[in-house]
Amino acid sequence: MAYHYTSSCTDANPIVHVTRRYAWLVFALSIGLLISDYMSRQVLNAVFPMIKVEWNLSDSQLGALGGVVALMVGLLTFPLSLLADRWGRVKSLVLMAALWSLATLACGLSQSYNQMFLARFFVGVGEAAYGSVGVALVLSVFPANLRSTLTAAFMAGGLIGSVLGVGFGGVLGTHFGWRWSFASIALFGLILALLFPLCLKKNRAYLDHPNGTNLKSDRENGKNIRAPLISLFSTRSVLCAYAGSGLQLFIISALVGWMPSYLNRYYKMPLDKAGVLAAVFLISASLGMVLCGIVSDRLGRHIPVRKVILVIGFCITSGALLMLAFQLPLGSAQLIIIAFGMFFAAGSAGPAGAMVANLTSPSIHGTAFATLTLANNLLGFAPGPIVTGILADRIGLQAALQLIPLVSIASTLVFLIGKHYYHSDLGKVAALALQENAVPC
Repeated sequence: MAYHYTSSCTDANPIVHVTRRYAWLVFALSIGLLISDYMSRQVLNAVFPMIKVEWNLSDSQLGALGGVVALMVGLLTFPLSLLADRWGRVKSLVLMAALWSLATLACGLSQSYNQMFLARFFVGVGEAAYGSVGVALVLSVFPANLRSTLTAAFMAGGLIGSVLGVGFGGVLGTHFGWRWSFASIALFGLILALLFPLCLKKNRAYLDHPNGTNLKSDRENGKNIRAPLISLFSTRSVLCAYAGSGLQLFIISALVGWMPSYLNRYYKMPLDKAGVLAAVFLISASLGMVLCGIVSDRLGRHIPVRKVILVIGFCITSGALLMLAFQLPLGSAQLIIIAFGMFFAAGSAGPAGAMVANLTSPSIHGTAFATLTLANNLLGFAPGPIVTGILADRIGLQAALQLIPLVSIASTLVFLIGKHYYHSDLGKVAALALQENAVPC
């Protein structure tokens, strides 16, 4: 059976014929590489205590090892996404996977902090554009009515990779040493990088350049490229969506990075048990991302501004729960409330992404999500573990984690500003879509 559809984003797109089996193969391989991506990124957090003792590192140095990956992702996601659209998506994704896997292997072979830092730098370079290019590849082979579901699943795949990276990293590190944690995850990525182009030989040209997309030919044919790119930043509410999403993910990044160490230091858990429990928290966050997204879609189906209201509610709820949790004494109650706090903290990701899609031209949604990724990393994933490490060196990890949830106040205020302008900004985007003879997706 095949998918037969015409994209609703532009009249110029031809009909695409893709078998259902092939489409799901693209999805499975892309999700597999995404899981490898996040396993390579998060395995470090599971073995923090081992590396700290072996190399006598400070918490600030540990935080830098985690933050440099997100920093490079934030800096390079936009230009590398544009480059992948020009050069070819499949080739680009394979090169990315090979680079981050080899760099992860280099982490396991590192003999000093400086060598580890350099290897983590290249992990970040390899992973920089995978999220935006990978989801664009998946969406290109499915009907338009599945885009929200597939995007949510793709985002949740990153958290699943984080769960596996922390969980397997802790277990392997405990039983075989931290170097084997890196080596095993690197091998998984390299195998997938080899399988990816071999399994997707059919329709390779279409996957590389969906519907014949080519920026050079567009310019030669006189198509307006500059105007849609301006729409990435042309409304106040889309700027608020970028900033609010990044600030809220600051909290998730900090907790993901430091929960194994927190459980090891304060609960005296062995590294493998701490890694498994930290993985449970990540599962809670992934469920929150998907379920809160579903609720937002249903409640905001006819009244779009409800999605922004729900995002504000998620931010307030997560901040309140996490501030309460880290004030409580150690015990089961604290751990349960942390899990619920992470559930709602991640719940803003889907609605924030929907805001970005609704507030930008359909012709540049891939670039819009690259811009969102840039904001998420520069404001959230990169500074989260670094700032937490700096605070931990000065006031202790317990006190640092008591302060981190306060960032939800900033994200709430930003989304409140976005809500104020959201309705009028949707009208501006609709007017632009009419000018382009397109409709928002």
